[in-house]
This record gives sequence, structure tokens and C-alpha cells, in this order.
Amino acid sequence: MTGLVLTLDTMNPNIKRVEYAVRGPIVQRAMQLEKELQEGVKKPFTEVIKANIGDCHAMGQQPITFFRQVLALCSYPELLNDNKFPEDAKDRARRILQACGGGSIGAYSASQGIELVRQDVSRYIVRRDGGVPSNPDNIYLSTGASDAIATMLKLLVSGEGPTRTGVMISIPQYPLYSAALADLGAIQINYYLDESNNWSLAVGELRRALEAARKHCNPRALCVINPGNPTGQVQSRQCIEDVIRFAAEENLFLMADEVYQDNVYAEGCQFHSFKKVLFEMGPKYSEKVELASFHSTSKCYMGECGFRGGYMEVINLDPAVKAQLTKLVSVRLCPPVPGQALLDLVVNPPQPDEPSYSTFMNERTAVLAALAEKARMTEEILNKVPGIRCNPVQGAMYSFPQIQIPHKAIEEAKEKGQAPDMFYCMTLLDEMGICVVPGSGFGQRDGTYHFRMTILPPTDKLKIFLAKVKEFHQRFTERYS
Repeated sequence: MTGLVLTLDTMNPNIKRVEYAVRGPIVQRAMQLEKELQEGVKKPFTEVIKANIGDCHAMGQQPITFFRQVLALCSYPELLNDNKFPEDAKDRARRILQACGGGSIGAYSASQGIELVRQDVSRYIVRRDGGVPSNPDNIYLSTGASDAIATMLKLLVSGEGPTRTGVMISIPQYPLYSAALADLGAIQINYYLDESNNWSLAVGELRRALEAARKHCNPRALCVINPGNPTGQVQSRQCIEDVIRFAAEENLFLMADEVYQDNVYAEGCQFHSFKKVLFEMGPKYSEKVELASFHSTSKCYMGECGFRGGYMEVINLDPAVKAQLTKLVSVRLCPPVPGQALLDLVVNPPQPDEPSYSTFMNERTAVLAALAEKARMTEEILNKVPGIRCNPVQGAMYSFPQIQIPHKAIEEAKEKGQAPDMFYCMTLLDEMGICVVPGSGFGQRDGTYHFRMTILPPTDKLKIFLAKVKEFHQRFTERYS
């Protein structure tokens, strides 16, 4: 076909630089293998176990009953006459529907999100942060946290050449950040987490990265993921204070990705929100530091990824910029209303005096307890494999073990034009039916290799999964030594 208007040469060059490892070539190959298995093609395995993405329900986690009851009632209000549904679920559904245009979740909402939901989010933040005030006008509901993060980055990016906006992101990072920055033509500034110290964040490393970047761009924002993805660490309160001080001294806009805030498993670890710490540090910081923090319905104990619910809270944003932000989100009309309804239930769950409370608490506790057990099991089993080293999974839902890859395998990968850990993960998939994502998709220190796996498969399947990883690693090492 000649004379096409849109070709690889004429398309937006930024799009070609976008990469998103958790949905990359490994996953496409896994889907192809699943298709072949269905068609009866013989493989050395009977199923593909996918641990490439934090998709809880796809991995067998059950939805929270109360959330689905209310969403069913909102979707089909005729059910409000059905006595199978508890009264508190019906009350929630009526309350949400009254806040929707025409009493239907099929209507558009305000661009910033349904006002009632934003008020509930605000109250949730006040409770979570021990009374630190929150204003519903500072809450923007979003299509998952990803959408709000990309929107915020879009607002921040400006300038050309040496004045082009630079954004500091942790390495390893969640590839949404590198992808969004590539799409926007912004400069990615890497700061490295310290693997030898449980993937902790050191201000000295932030300073090194910042000073190096200032020679070629204008660093304006600092992104922190806590609890960590892909690395599963939970930042200490002291660390968060240090980061806030650093952002204040260096005049950086802070972005706190806190979508795993309920996923904390390790003894002695606790989630501290950036906002709470910022306000407890006093007006010198709380009146100065610009902060956007993000949460989602996709993770924690809910795992409702498909509903695409989330929010962003902005602090100390210039009112003129806030007006521009509101204009920008209005172009997309509104986030999905079913996702907004779900978010309302997450921030306003059943209370102790309501009929659904005990079932809700039992389900929530069971999900988080199972994840904590799987986090412990993953670390324990992987650390018994010679050539694999795994830090404790303190929080979130991933492990990011370091793997030793023999020199001969590195050479073979280079001949194939693949990163060594991509070659390792592709071989693991083809031989064992195990789908994980190579560390190179998240970033890692030169000369080190990792893979990211979720801890989401059901316990019995996770045991099989880890046993297969162990068997494969030993075989792969022998083959290439």
C-alpha cells in the first residue's frame, strides 16, 4: 500500500518510544500458548499460569459481596424491590442513584466526579489521616489511578531542550510512568532504590539523580510509589519526611502513588500517607509543598480492576492551574460512573451497626491474610533456590527477585537481540508455561537481572508456580554453565 497518510515514518514519534512491559511481548506469547493448548497442541505443561499483572479477580480472588450487591442494585434498580438484598446495600444504592443524573448510573456525571462521592472520599481521607482536613473540591475522580497520574504529568510538562520538564521516577518503576513520559516527550530522571536495603529510598540518591539531570533538563516533579510496585517495599515514616523535605528544598512537585495502601504485610511496617506526614511536619511544609496523591479501586482487598475507579487529591495547587486541570478533565466528559459508585463503597464501607458489616469484614480480612501468607511463602521458597535472591514482600502484591544468569545465556540472548532477562522469561514461559515480566521492563541497575511476579495466584497454584520456577532456574543454570 503506497501513498498512505499515516505510516511508521509519519506517525507521532513519541508513541513509538512508549513501552509497557506488563502487557508486552511476553504476554502476547502467553496468550498464543493458551490458544495452542485449547487447540490440543502438546506442550510440556497443561496450563499457562500468568503472574504478569496485578489483576486480582483474573487470578481467582473473589469480589466483595457488599460491593457487588450495591453495584447490581445501581445497575438494575428494579432489584430494590427484591428481599434477597440486605437493607444497607439498598440504602447505599438509593443514595448513589439520587446523586446521578436522572437517577441512573448510565448518565454522565460532573467532570470532576459525582459530588457525593467526592465528599465521601474526603471524609475517608480525614479518617485515614487522623483528622487532617480534606476538601472535596481538591478531589478529582478518575478512570483508575493511571488516568489521573497521566493527567497530572500532562499538566507538568513544558519547555524545550534544556528547559524541557524532567520527572524523577524510581528504578525499578511501574512502566506507566516511563510510558506516559515518553508519550509526552518529557525527560525521565531515574533514581535507584537500594536493593541491598529492602529497596529503600535514600535522599542522597535523589540528590545525585537531580544534580545530574539539571545539566540537560528542568526537573520539576518527583514520583514515589508506596507501597512499592514492582518492589513490594513499604516506606518508613522517616523516609517520607526526608522525601518531603527534599521536595521542599529543591522546589519539586510531589506525586504519591498510594494505590496499595491497604496491602501491608510485614511486621513493623505501616502505611503512612504522604499527605498525613506533610501536615504533621507543620505549615513550613504543609503550606508550601505541592502534592498530588492517588488511590484506586483496582488493588488492596477490592481488586476491582475492570471498573476503572480511582481518585486524585491535590494539595497547594495554584488556583489558576486547578481551573486548567478542571478544564482538561472536562474534555473527557467524566470517569466511568459504575467505577465512581464502586469507589464510593470502598471509601464508605459497611459500618459496625449495619447488617452487611460482619460478612464484609470477614471477606476483607480473608483476602489480606491470604496475600500476607503468599508474600511470606514467595520470599521463603525463592530464597531457597541457588542463584535467586528475593527481598521480603513487605506490601503491595509483587515480588521482584534478582536472578543470576550464566554468561553463556547472556551471550545467546545478545545474539537473539534480546535483553538477558527477557530471554530467561521467554524460555521459562515456553518450557514451563509460567508467565512473569523481565526486570528490564521496569528498569534495574546495569549488570543485574530480575523478574516481577504477582503473588496473586491461589495458594495451591502459587506453590506449583514457585516449584516450577525453582526447577526451571536449576535446569537453565546447568544448561548454560
